[in-house]
Amino acid sequence: MNGLRGGDRSPLSVLLIFLRLGLTSFGGPVAHLGYFRAEFVTRRGWLSERAYADLVALCQFLPGPASSQVGMALGLSRAGYAGALAAWVGFTLPSAIALILFAMGVASFGDAVSPGALHGLKVVAVAVVAQAVWGMARTLCPDARRVTLMALAACLVLVVPSAWAQVGVIVGAGCVGLAMFKLPPAVEYDPLPIMLSRRAGAIWLALFFVLLVGLPVLVQLAPGRAVALVDAFYRAGSLVFGGGHVVLPLLQAEVVPSGWVGNEAFLAGYGAAQAVPGPLFTFAAFLGDSMNEGPTGWMGGGLCLLSVFFPSFLLVAGALPFWQEVRRDVRVQAALMFWKLPPWLVVIVCGMAGWLLD
Repeated sequence: MNGLRGGDRSPLSVLLIFLRLGLTSFGGPVAHLGYFRAEFVTRRGWLSERAYADLVALCQFLPGPASSQVGMALGLSRAGYAGALAAWVGFTLPSAIALILFAMGVASFGDAVSPGALHGLKVVAVAVVAQAVWGMARTLCPDARRVTLMALAACLVLVVPSAWAQVGVIVGAGCVGLAMFKLPPAVEYDPLPIMLSRRAGAIWLALFFVLLVGLPVLVQLAPGRAVALVDAFYRAGSLVFGGGHVVLPLLQAEVVPSGWVGNEAFLAGYGAAQAVPGPLFTFAAFLGDSMNEGPTGWMGGGLCLLSVFFPSFLLVAGALPFWQEVRRDVRVQAALMFWKLPPWLVVIVCGMAGWLLD
């Protein structure tokens, strides 16, 4: 594969690499993508710059935590499905364990960490995010037109801070990319080093939608706390566009009004989740441990953690085989020159492409 070097391809090697990143990757999803680029493109050469940019674009199309999805895809490319699991475990486990322990501390001793300490860690994270953004901007915004488009998009989402505004900016910037950034017929293309069949991708996508539709039905047919938790957290992981901070109000709407978690405990966990390394979606582990009724503790934390992340794996494994084909289209490349198409449209296009190519 282009840009892919040799080396240990065992799941254990993938686990250890991502475990180090999971222990040191502060700053949120933008910073995480910068860490991944430095580690896997610059240092290890697992894939080329263009292939990494394509992978990031795909994961930003999909709902769920983009940085975790990129990590799963990188593990998948290195050691198959076991590698994807190893990458997720390594990157997620440190923050998940820290948040579960924090939840136990809050339950036993009250506010275990002072607000001043949490605020200090957030301030440090600003510098980490700025460094990551600067490193990626030099590649993704190399000229005045792209910088201008980037600045306008940033202003719009800041002025109108809502999920619909983000989707509108995505659609608008994709249309601008189609109009402004025309590409010649022969465009350099680096295939992603991931070998999955379209049949396998179709199965994973089908399972994603079956669970999305079937879990609410199962809650009605066989009510129970465990099933209700899986349904609530799976839906949150399936329907969130925009990263970890967007999932927080959805989770609050699920667990606070229902009385599963108190509002004060929710806010304490929210502060702690921003202070630990790794993906913000591990906040689900804190909530699972903090439930007022069973399952709680380590079992509740693990159940909620798996439920909120499982849609991410299904979407990544399902979309990648179709993305390899769709990515070669010149019009898609033009829209990707700066931003991205609507996430729901990418899922539909990938499914239709797989059906037509079979």
